[in-house]
Amino acid sequence: MIYRLATKDLGENSAYAVGKNLDISFKESSEVCSFVRNKGVGIAKRMLGSVIVGKMAVPFKKYNDDLAHKPGISSGRYPMKCAGEILKIIKSAESNALNKGLNTNDLVITHICAHKASTPYHSGRQRRRKMKRSHIEVVVKEQKVEKKEKTTKNNPTKKSISREDKKW
Repeated sequence: MIYRLATKDLGENSAYAVGKNLDISFKESSEVCSFVRNKGVGIAKRMLGSVIVGKMAVPFKKYNDDLAHKPGISSGRYPMKCAGEILKIIKSAESNALNKGLNTNDLVITHICAHKASTPYHSGRQRRRKMKRSHIEVVVKEQKVEKKEKTTKNNPTKKSISREDKKW
């Protein structure tokens, strides 16, 4: 069976990676995916690394019933296992881009999403419980990141107006 991505045309300056039947929760993985979407690969890897350590919380926007507030955000959690699995897939997409000949410093995560996978039953005494599984797909694209210039008070491009020029 051929797996088809949600995005049909990738282009020459993009690469992708897919993780299938990962043993992570769909709800947590969808929140982590929205947390790192449209970010640079280096920034996303640092953010997920700090989530794994427990320094940064992932804001939960959709699945946030009975969640406590975290510092700097409204409601969130620390999905360490999910962040580790998604970090592996992002690294795989980055190495696929490197193999394709793209510059890894300019990679941006343009598409990342979670899909529900099959939920087989546990075996043993807890046989009524089902497993949590997800499919994750990541598409990275080479884009030039433009740095914004900070405006200062003494900007030489602005024309300074003296008191004599103003008409009171």
